[in-house]
Amino acid sequence: MSTLQHLLRNKIVAIIRGAVPGDVLQIAMALHEGGVRCLEVTLNSENALQVIENIAHHMQGKLEVGAGTVLTGAEAADAVAAGAKFIISPIMNTDVIRKTKELGAVSIPGAFTPTEIFNAYNTGADIIKVFPGTSGAGFIKEVLAPLPHIPLMPTGGISLQNIHEFKNAGAVAFGIGKSLVNTSQKLTDSYLLEIKTNAGLFMQAVTDNIK
Repeated sequence: MSTLQHLLRNKIVAIIRGAVPGDVLQIAMALHEGGVRCLEVTLNSENALQVIENIAHHMQGKLEVGAGTVLTGAEAADAVAAGAKFIISPIMNTDVIRKTKELGAVSIPGAFTPTEIFNAYNTGADIIKVFPGTSGAGFIKEVLAPLPHIPLMPTGGISLQNIHEFKNAGAVAFGIGKSLVNTSQKLTDSYLLEIKTNAGLFMQAVTDNIK
């Protein structure tokens, strides 16, 4: 299964931003135990490239790891060299998209307006990260009305309470940050269990047939 197929099948991308580097492997294992199979480490986290490399090595065959907050083509190249299989940005940067595709990784740039979304997809992006997702599920539905062929992944503001709305609006994947992993929390056994439990609840929410 390709990385893109993996993302579209599993739908949830857990976002790890600002975690203590030594905690991330334990977090990744807890997410995996809960059913999450796609993990984003943001490049503005401490020792991000080393963390990506560590996850890629220890969780090979279990988790697809990607890099987030990628702002330049050079950063995309560094992330792929570290083991990132997908590249996520908060912005639409054509250099990042082209470098990512050149290196054989999945491109997920951030965009918001219909024009940005269309241009990002036409440049070669595989999935468009609609950011911020706080615009609501109605926005996803409105964008997909004239652009139904473009895969959208809302990120920001997605919770267990509203994820069904985004799913029913047509989103193909979901970037989940603090609702799934709050890196300001101390990493105790009880919090690892909470991460595992929440991961299971999010995965259930996107794989059931509730409408």
